[in-house]
Amino acid sequence: MKVLLVHPSCLMYSEIYLRLEPLGLELVAAAAREAGHDVRVMDLQIFKHQDYRRELAEWKPEAVGFSVNYLANVPEVIDLARETRRLLPGCFVFAGGHSASFTAREIIEHAQGAMDCIVRGEGESITPRLLAQAARERNAVGKLPGVVTANGSGPPPEMVQSLDRLQPARRLLRKRRKYFIADLDPCASIEFARGCPWDCSFCSAWTFYGRSYRKVSPEAAVEDLASIREPHAFIVDDVAFIHAEHGLAIAEAVDKRRIRKRYYLETRGDVLLKNKEVFRYWRKLGLEYMFLGLEAIDEEGLKLHRKRVTLSKNFEALEFARSLGIFVAVNIISDPDWDERRFEIIREWALSVPEIVHLTVNTPYPGTETWLTESRKFTTRDYRLFDVQHAVLPTRLPLEKFYGELVKTQQILNRKHLGVAALRDTFLITCKLLAKGQTNFLRMLWKFNSVYNPERQAADHRRAVRYDMRLPETTPGRVVNAASIYVHEVTASSSAARN
Repeated sequence: MKVLLVHPSCLMYSEIYLRLEPLGLELVAAAAREAGHDVRVMDLQIFKHQDYRRELAEWKPEAVGFSVNYLANVPEVIDLARETRRLLPGCFVFAGGHSASFTAREIIEHAQGAMDCIVRGEGESITPRLLAQAARERNAVGKLPGVVTANGSGPPPEMVQSLDRLQPARRLLRKRRKYFIADLDPCASIEFARGCPWDCSFCSAWTFYGRSYRKVSPEAAVEDLASIREPHAFIVDDVAFIHAEHGLAIAEAVDKRRIRKRYYLETRGDVLLKNKEVFRYWRKLGLEYMFLGLEAIDEEGLKLHRKRVTLSKNFEALEFARSLGIFVAVNIISDPDWDERRFEIIREWALSVPEIVHLTVNTPYPGTETWLTESRKFTTRDYRLFDVQHAVLPTRLPLEKFYGELVKTQQILNRKHLGVAALRDTFLITCKLLAKGQTNFLRMLWKFNSVYNPERQAADHRRAVRYDMRLPETTPGRVVNAASIYVHEVTASSSAARN
């Protein structure tokens, strides 16, 4: 079967700071190829919709699968599915991914027959079975685990048995040099572990993976890393190196193979402090950037987000990362209830620290606990605004004023790390990148004001809405059961994942 796998377009944040390869889609592609299918991958972060239509017309795939990891991409994917059905009536059209797993039924309804099914949960193991069933008897795909159709759903989704079995089909991606994060240009992505055992109220990683934390073996991890041609790699684990022995084992294998790259990863402050020797080793191997989701700079904010880490530990983690010479990017979640004074406090703090400080907007997503508790307050049901850059809850300030304060605060990042000053400070880096034909980093330096614009963000709320998001079904006065939003079921091993 000819199978086209598609990643949707960039969201607001990725218009500037990064563009990451669709690693999950590459794993699904690898599984489909192993099953004997002819597979192509198209990333609309790089290509245009007209390129997609041309691919349909010229190659005529028999199956098209969309990745819906981000909620804001739902309308785009639905429109593309409808267009695919119009152009290729007999094509088998399906979708999967993180956000699709939490909104499967409503996507099917919005698509009005254009989408054959949604795959909930991890896609590598079920996709070959799905394609085989679609070729034999399309109406029976809804009996498969994790598959949702207009006529019903199959059993719960099954987890991948081993993360070692497949390597991403990276070579199927065209224009790989377009992927970058900051000055790591070009940059590949790699996975050493999957899942998160913590239960932050704003996050859906733990409800998607059932609070599990599974690891790629050091042997498989180093083989995958050695196959990457790019000089830079983003370690995409939700929380990197929770288990020290695992991080050290991979580091030793990388060192033994003399693999030299520059790395970016994400972790927690408490994990960084607990496993200092791991991060020291990786610093020697080329770890240059680290993302720490502080989320708040006060104890009250940390409790609100249920981070289960103290403010003093977070600041201690920042000090340790500085001592290693690692550039740290931190995220602060701005609440729609903030006033001018609260934004001013954040600006003062951001200017006082050397770290890259970025703000996102508190956004309840399907699959999060706050989705169940806060969604009745939504001021919009437009999927496109659920990108952590727009306010979807009532703001204390007038909406335009809120965006003005938000962008004013985010401009600290622009002044400290982007623009003309940054070009002067990173002149040699920029020259080296240009000499190699890499322009992603250079283009990023001047895009801030065109992307982060209060008028643009406010105007986004006035766009016509074709697809209304469905709110969760809750009973007034009833205590919400967070377990009802798990995609993969919690197992006995999940509760021990942090040990």
